Amino acid sequence: MRILRLWLLPTFLVALSNPLAAETIRIAIGVQDTTINCAAGGLLIRELGLLDRYLPRDGKYKGATYDVQWRNFTSGAPITNEMVAGKLDFGVMADFPGALNGVAFKKAGKRSKFIAVLSGSVRGSGNGVVVPTGSHAQSLSDLKGKTISVPFASTAHGMLLRAIADLGWNPDKDVKIIAQAPEVAGSALQSGQIDAHADFAPFAELFPYRGVARKIFDGAQAGVPTFHGALVDAEYADRYPEVVVAYLRAVIEATRLLTAEPERYSELIAKVTGVDAPVVYLFHGPFGLQTRALAWKAEFRQDVATSIDTLRLLKRADTGLDLDAFIDDAFIRRASKEAGLDYEALLAADAPPPVVTDASTGQQIEDVSQSAELWLKDEGRARRYASLASALRALAELERQGRAARAIYAFDRVSGVEIFADRAWFVSDSNGRLSAYLSKDAAFRFGDGANGGVLDFTEAKSKAGGVANAR
Repeated sequence: MRILRLWLLPTFLVALSNPLAAETIRIAIGVQDTTINCAAGGLLIRELGLLDRYLPRDGKYKGATYDVQWRNFTSGAPITNEMVAGKLDFGVMADFPGALNGVAFKKAGKRSKFIAVLSGSVRGSGNGVVVPTGSHAQSLSDLKGKTISVPFASTAHGMLLRAIADLGWNPDKDVKIIAQAPEVAGSALQSGQIDAHADFAPFAELFPYRGVARKIFDGAQAGVPTFHGALVDAEYADRYPEVVVAYLRAVIEATRLLTAEPERYSELIAKVTGVDAPVVYLFHGPFGLQTRALAWKAEFRQDVATSIDTLRLLKRADTGLDLDAFIDDAFIRRASKEAGLDYEALLAADAPPPVVTDASTGQQIEDVSQSAELWLKDEGRARRYASLASALRALAELERQGRAARAIYAFDRVSGVEIFADRAWFVSDSNGRLSAYLSKDAAFRFGDGANGGVLDFTEAKSKAGGVANAR
């Protein structure tokens, strides 16, 4: 018996020096695959096996095993419920439900931490409002007295309330807002059960792309920053800080891959989610609706504070949060350092825009806001052109050759965000230069001032083909 005890002594000493050696560490992550702005925090990490590359194997983790669990949800609220119940360790969600996550943890006598920004827009693009294709509504102001559905407690809900406030409307009297998931909203729009639907990525783009609805409002018009990010149970983070850093190292790598090859990974996201690749690319392309952010910019911190205020307005929160404790950038700072990134540089300024060249001339495009993009069905990479007119001329020539585009992208002149050109309205000025607009109303307002006619997509293509001096 004594011999047996002596034999067990080394194992006992190892356990003392490595307290996690015999432990199975759960890593349960709640993700939102169809909310494509969360891809770098969930879908891509899972599908590419990135997390395993960075999990700690030395020191106190030597000999430990990992039980990685991925659970997919369609919105942030149920992820929060599971996190508070101790069934999930990490969760990815937008600003508004993220704030609700912090409030829910506080009510339960617990804490969560907002640890990273995955994808965001300081201008607010990414959310939107759509109407049935046959609707007479051309802008949000046309929806007074109408029924608008939205997923409650979502970032789109917050956007809608802020946009209504900007119009001076009372959300309880001037419109009827009802709760509705995007999975239901598509058929409700087509059957006329609702007058409009507000939603988060990708549905305000996906519905128009599939011809289910027409977009009349983009979140950028509200001018309120928005983002999707990652949260962790604070108790879990205190116990396994190195695991939290490992997860964020995987986020950084997924972000790098998505930035380097947006078309390739848009195809992967499309394969997993069923969301069309051109819609995914509209968000994740080099000039997409949102950027891969990572850093906790002041605008995103303020967005969380604004979200908490909105929760109070909705009577979903009767208490505030200590933002300095709730938003914790220590983990992303450490992960960035390990990945060789300068976090302070990411925090201080926007990343310089990528250098792009004109597909027809090979020359560098100086003013990207005037450019347009074609993604052809038989090509793996999108082509960019210095002007909308030149892109439409190229498209006409390609179509004569029997080729077809999967998508045509342009920039909305009002908000500056990228839109699907074949669902836009256009104005041609006296020099033959074409400008794109999300709404017909905006095109008419500009057209009146510029003495230009308002054109639909077919007319714009014809116009571009007939203007020799269009840029």
